[in-house]
Amino acid sequence: MSSVQQPASSGSSSDLDQRYAMYDEKKRKRMISNRESARRSRMKKQQHVDELFSQKTLLQNEQSISKQQIETLSEGLARLSAENDVLRAQYAELADRLQSMNSLLQLWAEVNGTVVDIPEIPDVLLEPWQLPCPTQPIVASADMLQF
Repeated sequence: MSSVQQPASSGSSSDLDQRYAMYDEKKRKRMISNRESARRSRMKKQQHVDELFSQKTLLQNEQSISKQQIETLSEGLARLSAENDVLRAQYAELADRLQSMNSLLQLWAEVNGTVVDIPEIPDVLLEPWQLPCPTQPIVASADMLQF
């Protein structure tokens, strides 16, 4: 570049024109290179944005599926909870009936003077949820809750 700024007296004007032409050619090549680099950069950026949009769509689909699964599981839980409430009520009614039947049987035995062996109802049968610890572990699997 220092050769470009030499005085005109050191050479002919055609040498000077040639030097300026070389300088302009280098500048033109650099501009073309910069434009190509900028184009590649824009393409990479656009590709990255497109990938992010694809990921966003994929994640939204997964979220939708997860919401559906949660809703299905929640409905199943509500159904099982209602069924459990019914079973507990039936259990309580049957336990009361058994107590009543045992009382009647005891009364009948006293009136008739007979000996009837009425076994006591074990607490485990009346309140199975109060077991000290289960003898077998409860095993659950993912497909156990499929509806």
